[in-house]
Amino acid sequence: MDRDTAEPAVSSIPGERAREWVEYHHESAAPSTYVYDFVWDYTEPAEGPFCTDVDGNVLMDFTSHVAASPLGYNNPKLMDRMAEFDLVDPMKIAGQDFYAASGELGDHPFPTPADLMDRLTDRSDHYGMDTVFLSNSGAEAVENAIKISYDHTGADYGITFQGAFHGRTLGALSLNRSKSVYRREFPEISKVHDVPFCDDRTCDPESCSCGFFTGEGSQLRKLLDPQRGAVHPDDVAYLIVEPIQGEGGYRFPSDAFAEEIADICEEHDLTLVADEIQSGVGRTGEFWASDHYPFDPDVIASAKGLRVGATISREEVFPEQTSRLSSTWGAGDIVSALQGALTLDVIDDYDLMDNAVVRGRGFLEAMRDAGPESVVDVRGKGLMLAVEFDSKERRDDVQAAAMGRGLLTLACGHKTLRILPPLDVTEREIALGVDLLTDAIEDAA
Repeated sequence: MDRDTAEPAVSSIPGERAREWVEYHHESAAPSTYVYDFVWDYTEPAEGPFCTDVDGNVLMDFTSHVAASPLGYNNPKLMDRMAEFDLVDPMKIAGQDFYAASGELGDHPFPTPADLMDRLTDRSDHYGMDTVFLSNSGAEAVENAIKISYDHTGADYGITFQGAFHGRTLGALSLNRSKSVYRREFPEISKVHDVPFCDDRTCDPESCSCGFFTGEGSQLRKLLDPQRGAVHPDDVAYLIVEPIQGEGGYRFPSDAFAEEIADICEEHDLTLVADEIQSGVGRTGEFWASDHYPFDPDVIASAKGLRVGATISREEVFPEQTSRLSSTWGAGDIVSALQGALTLDVIDDYDLMDNAVVRGRGFLEAMRDAGPESVVDVRGKGLMLAVEFDSKERRDDVQAAAMGRGLLTLACGHKTLRILPPLDVTEREIALGVDLLTDAIEDAA
């Protein structure tokens, strides 16, 4: 496949083979998300955003597997380095109990889990962070973030935001305030309060319409008022926030909202946990989405594009007692840690955060210039992009029509499509994606 000339080519999707594979998959699989009946054929050509399905259709993937594949398919800058690594067995070790390395320290050919942690602390040093706990997933990263916050503060209240999504394990579910299907009738951690999340990226305290700011100040300030609030700030173990809400609808907060969080966390010395699982690792044009805002997280939960889960903070926030945190596979997936470390290197070596800014701006300008009547908002930072429609039905019709034309997108919130190209997406690919999307909007109309 020549990425420079490739274009989507769809005859029938899902095709006969895809339907057979999907049916076979569901003979044993429990119900889950399964956005599309799209079956990627990983033995066929694929590069960048382009991939081939089992029926020979060529598609353009602007989902990046929910931001978990930040370099797209078969990126040669990553794959050439990975190909040098001969697979070993075991490829996973009990990484909290044993170590794995190669050669002498400082002169070893392949990054280890220790190197990945070193790269993460280097990119989080401006927050004073120097310690990492690796795990398997974003949900585990969140679980460990709230665990160390409880341990560090000795307090027992948590604060989350309406519209939040932090994962599907029971502790993380207790923090979710998006769709009810995620947590309905599951037991929850007690003492978790919520406040509105900013729904207008241009608002100030006087013009706020989402309910966060009121005539008496913000809802968060009111909740934590030492004299009249429902929760005393000394009893708060953590405040957890997605700097940009993902599942909740790609909601980008206003400066006023972010400044209020920063002020309140500083005033009451709150432990701020930033869920950077979807927004981090260069997706927004900064390494962490928090870098766009005035608040300074005390703990960062990362995963997806990192290829493993990671909880990042300062040494004094983590428990001193050994075995207080542990995970058999967490720091022992040798290949995933290697892939994560090399992904960070590629992002830096090829200025992909700068590319995200330029290409994201190009997408926003092109979509706004196209001006489809059914689109009520186009927004984004870097390559974390969203197109909001006038109704959920319209959004769903556009998503289906786009797939029929060979463009994969993802829904979020109530009536929004999220657009997540690979971080090295080109100007040509952005233009092609915009054309496919605007054609799909016309189809849906």
